[in-house]
Amino acid sequence: MHLAEVVATSAAVGATRSRTAKTAALAALLRSAAPEEVEPATAWLAGEPRQGRIGTGWRTLSAVETPPAAAPTLTVPGVDAALAALAATSGAGSTRRRTELLGELFGAATAEEQAFLVRLLGGELRHGALEGVMLDAVAAATEVPPAAVRRAFMLSGRLPETATTAFTGGIEALEAVRLALGRPVRPMLASPADTLDAALAELGSEVSVEFKLDGARIQVHRDGDEVHVWTRSLREITSSVPELVELVRGLPCRSVVLDGETLALRDDGRPRPFQETMSRFGADPPTGSSASPSLRAALLRPYFFDCLHLDGTDLLDAPLARRLAALTQVAGAHRMPGVVRPTAEAAADVLDRGLVAGHEGVMVKSLDAPYAAGRRGRAWQKVKPVHTLDLVVLGAEWGYGRRTGSLSNIHLGARDPDGGAPVMVGKTFKGMTDELLAWQTATFPRYTREERGHAVLLRPELVVEIELDGAQRSTRYPGGVALRFARVLRYRPDKSPAEADTIQTVRSLLRE
Repeated sequence: MHLAEVVATSAAVGATRSRTAKTAALAALLRSAAPEEVEPATAWLAGEPRQGRIGTGWRTLSAVETPPAAAPTLTVPGVDAALAALAATSGAGSTRRRTELLGELFGAATAEEQAFLVRLLGGELRHGALEGVMLDAVAAATEVPPAAVRRAFMLSGRLPETATTAFTGGIEALEAVRLALGRPVRPMLASPADTLDAALAELGSEVSVEFKLDGARIQVHRDGDEVHVWTRSLREITSSVPELVELVRGLPCRSVVLDGETLALRDDGRPRPFQETMSRFGADPPTGSSASPSLRAALLRPYFFDCLHLDGTDLLDAPLARRLAALTQVAGAHRMPGVVRPTAEAAADVLDRGLVAGHEGVMVKSLDAPYAAGRRGRAWQKVKPVHTLDLVVLGAEWGYGRRTGSLSNIHLGARDPDGGAPVMVGKTFKGMTDELLAWQTATFPRYTREERGHAVLLRPELVVEIELDGAQRSTRYPGGVALRFARVLRYRPDKSPAEADTIQTVRSLLRE
C-alpha cells in the first residue's frame, strides 16, 4: 500500500461530517492493507505515529524545506521504517541526523504527502476524536461486533495493536484480551448531572455517593513488589510518586489494580491548588513557572474509589458493590469518603461536607454497574454546584488597554465525537490573572498555526477548564450554541483534546 492511499483516505474522512461515511472510507482502506500495514495505517489515521513521540517538534518540521516529489512512491512499510529510525535517533549528533532523515523522507513525498506528514508528526491530526470512528471501521473491516473491538481496545490501551488483533485473530482473539498487570486500562468516565436529586432519581437507591476531589486521576498496579502508577491519559509517573509506590507496596495483598485520585493537601487538610498536585507529575503549573522545591516535595495522598483486580481475580465485570467490598478489604484506610445506599438527606450531607472541605462536589455511582473501561456512561454521574467544561483552545487575541502586549481573549472549541475539528462555541478573557496572561503569552506561540489580524490561531492541543452559567442558541458559531458567562478556571495538562467535552455536552446545557 502506498502512503498516497492513506493520505487520500484521510482527506476523505476530513471532508465529511457523516460518521457513516468516515467509517466506510476507513474500513475500505484497512481491508486493502497487508497484515504488516494494518498497524501503522491505523495509527496514522487515528492521528499519531505508531512509535508515539519521535522527537520532531514543530520547529524542526517547519525548517524542512525539501521540494516535493512529482509522483507518489512512498509505501506504508517504508514510511513506518523511516519513522522508527527517527524515533530511535538520540545522543550526540541526533539533531543533525534527524534533519537528514526528515529530508530524505520529505524529498520522496509529494506535496500532499508532505502536508500529511507535517500534520501527523506535528500533532495536528491527533484531535483524539477519531478513535471512536476508527474502532467502528476496524469492526466493519473485520466483520466482528463493535463491542468486542472496543472492549479489547479499552483493556489493551493501544488502538493499532487492537486492529492487528482483530485482523489476525478475529473475535476469538479480541475476546481473549484480558486485564494484564502492568498494562493500564482506559479509565471509566462519568457524565454530568444537573443536580444531586436528578442523579439519585435516575440511578435509584442502589448507589454510592462519594466526594469528587479536585485532584489528579491515578491508576495503580501491583504485582508482588512491582508497582506502577499511571495518570488518566495512561502516562506512567511511577518514578515521580515514590510515596504512592511505597504505600501500595505495603497493602495486604499479592496483586491489585486500583483506580482513584491523588492530591496534595495543605497543613489544615484542605486541598492544595490542582496545579501544585500536577507539578509532582512533571507537568509545570499553567503559570509557566516551575514549581518550587517545597511544592515538588509536597506529599501526595491517594483516595481510591475502585478495585479492578485483587489477588488473581479480575473484577472489571463485577458490580460496583463487589468491587467496593474488595477495595475496603485491601485499602479501606485510603478509600474515597462517601456513603453506600444513602437516604436523600445522607447524600446531601456528603455533598455539603465535600464542598466545605474544599472539594468539587460528589460522584453518584450505580452499585450494579460493571467497570466500563474507557466509556462515559450514565452509571457514574458527577454533581457540581456550578457548570464546568473541558474545552480545546483554538486561538487567542492580543489584548488592549491594561492587557496590551498579552495574548488574552481565548477561542474555545468543543470536541466533535465524529472525528471532525473542534467546534467553536465561544470566547472568553474572564478569570485570567496577570500570571496566567503571562503564561499564555509565553506559551501560545509554540502552538501557532496561523496569525490572522489581531488573532493567533493555535493547533488544537491545549485543554482548559471553563466555568459557565449555561449555554444559549447562537448563529454566531458553527455549532449553533454559545457559552454564557464563561470564565477560565485552569488549564488541564493532564488531559488531551481527546478528553475534551463534546459539542453534544455543550448543547445539553441549552435552556429550553
